[in-house]
Amino acid sequence: MPEGDTVYRTAKHLNEVMAGTVLTRCDVRVPKYATVDLTGETVHEVVSVGKHLLTRVGDYSIHSHLKMEGSWHIYAQGSRWRRPAFEARIILDNAAWSTVGFSLGVLEVLPRAEEDEAVGHLGPDLLGPGWDADEALRRATADPDRAIGLVLLDQRVMAGLGNVYRAELCFLRGILPTRPVRDVPDLPGLIDLSRRTILANRDRSERTFTGDLRKGRMRYVYGRMRKPCLRCGTPILRADLGDPVRPGQGSQDRVVYWCPRCQS
Repeated sequence: MPEGDTVYRTAKHLNEVMAGTVLTRCDVRVPKYATVDLTGETVHEVVSVGKHLLTRVGDYSIHSHLKMEGSWHIYAQGSRWRRPAFEARIILDNAAWSTVGFSLGVLEVLPRAEEDEAVGHLGPDLLGPGWDADEALRRATADPDRAIGLVLLDQRVMAGLGNVYRAELCFLRGILPTRPVRDVPDLPGLIDLSRRTILANRDRSERTFTGDLRKGRMRYVYGRMRKPCLRCGTPILRADLGDPVRPGQGSQDRVVYWCPRCQS
């Protein structure tokens, strides 16, 4: 699933070609919103909020979330699409550009006044102008017995981190993802590191946690099961970590990676 830095770049690129322009085409290919037509309306801006995208058009906001398979593409008018047409969920055009949302996990059209229904539950946005470290800390410590690996992934605590960041941040701080919040040394420092790391990566096409952009050297632990730790040489381990499943809900487990020697 794309993480907050990827969604930030997506919003930035969409905003560059769409903001201040008038829509010449609005084709929403989701049954609930199939009759929505914002052609002739002005696109005010495209912004990211954590892993969510808001395209503000006229008095409406088009809310999308990429989930696992989604992506937004930008094409000069008349260019050939790089993904099949049946995967398109929305097409927004202006005179010069065509923007297409493919296989979006979430797509809805809301009145601007109702944006909070889509993103109001999120914690402080790590890449947003209103970042609030104190509020993130308050939310992170609300359940001191909860594993830090679950807290980092919880968008209600901080918006923008995904599974890759979760694994790499725990490694950088030398803590196991399973360690309870109450036992995490310098939690404010971990929150600060989360912001500094995602800020450092937000404008990079290749995300790195090591400072090295060579293939196979950009991550310490994520996706490196059984490979030697870049620091100590110990094989990296992998397991699932999730909150207790409540009745009627599926598994909440997500894979975690760690070095059994560098993290405790």
